[in-house]
Amino acid sequence: MSLPRLLYTFVLALLLPLVFLRLAWRGRRQPEYLRHMAERFGFHGANRADSRPLIWLHAVSVGETRAAAPLVEALLQEYPDHRLLLTHMTPTGRATGRELFGERVRQAYLPYDYPFAVRRFLLRFRPVAGLLLETELWPNLIAACQESRLPLLLVNARLSEKSARRYARFPRLTAECLKGLAAVAAQTEADATRLAALGASAYTVAGNLKFDIPPPAAMLQKGKELRALFGENRPVLLLASTRDGEEAMLLEALSKLPPPAEEGKRNFLTVLVPRHPQRFDDVARLLDERGIPYQRRSVNQPVAAGARVVLGDSMGEMFAYYAACDVAFVGGSLLPFGGQNLIEPCSVGVPVLIGPHTFNFAQASELAVAAGAAERVATAEELIEKAEALLADPARRTAMGEAGKAFAERHRGATRRIMALLRPFLG
Repeated sequence: MSLPRLLYTFVLALLLPLVFLRLAWRGRRQPEYLRHMAERFGFHGANRADSRPLIWLHAVSVGETRAAAPLVEALLQEYPDHRLLLTHMTPTGRATGRELFGERVRQAYLPYDYPFAVRRFLLRFRPVAGLLLETELWPNLIAACQESRLPLLLVNARLSEKSARRYARFPRLTAECLKGLAAVAAQTEADATRLAALGASAYTVAGNLKFDIPPPAAMLQKGKELRALFGENRPVLLLASTRDGEEAMLLEALSKLPPPAEEGKRNFLTVLVPRHPQRFDDVARLLDERGIPYQRRSVNQPVAAGARVVLGDSMGEMFAYYAACDVAFVGGSLLPFGGQNLIEPCSVGVPVLIGPHTFNFAQASELAVAAGAAERVATAEELIEKAEALLADPARRTAMGEAGKAFAERHRGATRRIMALLRPFLG
């Protein structure tokens, strides 16, 4: 074991008691964190009676799991004589995988990066190839894969400037991880350049898998049903995937608007969908504190005329929300969280507004703005102002929506390139 990895493992061992405390703390609000706890330490039960070779794909949470969908479908189609294991780190990621793929794939938690746990995981499943999505560099896991001669690929890889600076603080350990990968498929040239500067050698640019996700027909139909509940003739502004701190800013800006009945003002409906389900009740309290009339999506009833906000307290319906709105703001971008996936609303043909902080989707954001599919705002007040202007201008909304569809179509193909990269490792 190299000295950097030895020090890393020593620190990890010291933190072991905190791991249990963290799981217990998270379990207070999300009891799912207390389920399958043994898997987080490499105990995954007895082997199933299935001798087919196994391909392993790791998608840490919801966003990565949804991004993996076209790749999972391609693997299932091209390698029907293989099993597919999908691992996660969060309960919401696991739930999303179950919703998307059902029993067609096996699911489990990836163990924490302790040598005993990752070795046990690899011995238990014995995959013939592994794929890590986006930015998952686990030193002991990568080293164990090397020792087992298991080809491990980092695909749909992205690395923001902020993340690159963080990894650069540990140059020897980071370089050791990157050199231990069989291949790296970066989303963009900028991602590839940053990864290469940190030590990646076998890398290519394959594009972003999220462009390959078509709007599901079932979700488009669900969008029509939601729009009927919202009101066919009432303009709808969607505030999607908002993060902690953003809702307060957005609700403050909304509360400053004149009453909807005032002449010249559109009585638009705001649909607010927090990124994380454990925060639904927190956002409900914010609405109560401000006295804003609202209705929960979960009641599944037509929205009352007096309601100004719908709280999107449901999971797995984001495409439907996009299909049901007239203008969409993609959250995580007003505050420095890095932004969320703006490709989905573009592919549905919805005009998109984004904040100043989109480093997680830097190239996609710039390309969408350049294509006329999205516009940036600096503040919550500017967001509401621009949204009102768009809601009052159907021709401009149509032009932005068509530009979004063309933008999404133009950048597809990452699945095909990643599959071509993977084939040599699967014979």
